Amino acid sequence: MKWKHAIQDFENYLRIERGLSDNSIINYILDIQRLLKYLEHQDNSSTPLSIKKETLQQFVFETAKLVNPRSQSRIISGLKSFFNYLVFEEYRESNPMELIEAPKIGRKLPDTLSVDEIDTIISQIDLGKPEGERNRAIIETLYGCGLRVSELITLRLSDLFFKEGFISITGKGDKQRFVPIGETTQKYINIYINDIRCHLDIKDGHEDTLFLNRRGRQLTRAMIFTIIKKLVEKSGIRKQISPHTFRHSFATHLLENGADLRAIQLMLGHESITTTEIYMHIDRSHLTEVIHSFHPRK
Repeated sequence: MKWKHAIQDFENYLRIERGLSDNSIINYILDIQRLLKYLEHQDNSSTPLSIKKETLQQFVFETAKLVNPRSQSRIISGLKSFFNYLVFEEYRESNPMELIEAPKIGRKLPDTLSVDEIDTIISQIDLGKPEGERNRAIIETLYGCGLRVSELITLRLSDLFFKEGFISITGKGDKQRFVPIGETTQKYINIYINDIRCHLDIKDGHEDTLFLNRRGRQLTRAMIFTIIKKLVEKSGIRKQISPHTFRHSFATHLLENGADLRAIQLMLGHESITTTEIYMHIDRSHLTEVIHSFHPRK
């Protein structure tokens, strides 16, 4: 079996059977291609079926000199998944990556914004410009619904069920979920739709897209990052803030105010509750309040 054939089969498996997003699949394939480049430089003719643990150990050792521990850990995980797939399909009898350990890395939690900081960022928006109302609605939606940036830019008018108090979200792996949307967020989205969006020259194929640029097309991920970066600079807040910071703040504020972790998991669209727990950095005073409120021996 040649590398090209094995990679193609693995890609199909990730897309069809595991239902991963394009971004996740790309990262898996890049990890394997990094290994292939290493083999080429070593003049090593190993195939997916013949490659030895020693070769992979040396690759991991050399890679560790070039990338940080987090990236190294991801590469090792990606290669383990690839060879596990080959074992699962009975192309190989064992996984040569099985005993290769990833470096220990701490959980890196993004900064969280307070409600006052979020209000400060929003106050920097120039509502005198047409894009001002759009940008306010964008930030209110990121924070009010805890969306990923990819979910925000693909949000459609037909996904809005304001009477029922929900929006329909297409998350990772094209999985659908319904997320509650508060009256405040609804209000700012409606202002944008009724006062700004209706005056745009909307291009074919974008009629149902909620958030549009000046040319009537879907916004890009990069544009959302740029909008937020400029507002944060104007606000004077000294934190590493991205669109994801608003999602993290959404979950953290809910938990701190007594929301159930399982409910937060469903709203965020996490497949595993463990992923949700990573987002939650709860201070000890909150945990004490939980004991006093709910434990019979408080």
